[in-house]
Amino acid sequence: MDNKLNVAYIGFGNSVCRYHLPYVERRKDKINVKYIYRREEDRAGDEERETWYPEIEFTSEIDKVMNDPDVNLVVVNTPDAFHTYYTRMALEHGKNVLCEKPFAMTAKEAQEMFDLAKEKGLIAMPNQNRRFDADMATVRKVIESGVLGDIVEVESHYDYYRPAMENHKGFGMLYGLAVHPIDQIIGQFGMPERMVYDVRSIDNPGEADDYYDIDFHYGPMKAIVKTSFFVKLDYPRFTVHGKKGSFLMPALGHQSNLASKPGPVEISFEPLPEDKWGTLSYIDDEGNDVTKKIPTEVQDYGKIYDNLYDVLFNGAEKVVKDEEVIRVLEIIEEATQIAKEAK
Repeated sequence: MDNKLNVAYIGFGNSVCRYHLPYVERRKDKINVKYIYRREEDRAGDEERETWYPEIEFTSEIDKVMNDPDVNLVVVNTPDAFHTYYTRMALEHGKNVLCEKPFAMTAKEAQEMFDLAKEKGLIAMPNQNRRFDADMATVRKVIESGVLGDIVEVESHYDYYRPAMENHKGFGMLYGLAVHPIDQIIGQFGMPERMVYDVRSIDNPGEADDYYDIDFHYGPMKAIVKTSFFVKLDYPRFTVHGKKGSFLMPALGHQSNLASKPGPVEISFEPLPEDKWGTLSYIDDEGNDVTKKIPTEVQDYGKIYDNLYDVLFNGAEKVVKDEEVIRVLEIIEEATQIAKEAK
């Protein structure tokens, strides 16, 4: 099995079934899923789902997974608190690692994992697959086309209407929700020169982090990441303003078939209808005022595996750089502290 990713998953939750296996399935020429590790208590009463994947060996023997010389990539999909535990275990057993977000709970822990990977001559990377979201890919294409001119402002929204959140107390939403949009901004624009935070709870200040408005300053350009649980009417997922025009990108949802039927999650790679396209308005080089719809790019989270394959076998660079991961976690730590101090 030379020049093939031989994968073992740690965990078998929704993330594996929705954001990994359907995309890996399309890449059998270079990816083989050998194991899915689950604890015995997690398997009890859930055996049927395992039968949906007859080519994969399900096991509750972690040593079997870690000591198998064929396995060259371990994908960690456990609850957040166990990410570094299994990442460290895999690295110490000579396995490369793709870890679900957040890569670690602190920037310090993340640096320790990267240092260990470097010491072992291995690769460790978080699954920041939302860089390949259809909406983000479309925004990236428009920005990089230059049609908007110099970018002045980018606003990213992950909003919900969940009034029950007024009773929520506790921290951690930044790790669950903000990590992807923060990574999208840093992945597109690089390290910010300055940060401004408004992070708090609408109803329980100092006791939760359910609202955030985080500003990234890049000279004259600003990027904004926002989430609120009290938004009844949707904002655009992305709003981009440049000196020559603007682009609005609607929220899209996930491309999987979420019908409650047994079997593996089905993914559509068909082009989205026009009501899911972005709207571009700009002044062209002849001074004409142009407004048109921009077809949405096709979403493919498997691209993160394509990159890992190229890193391991073709000497490519990691699409998610270590320093970007560290900065994202530093921002989340800083923002969480501000939420704790809010009154």
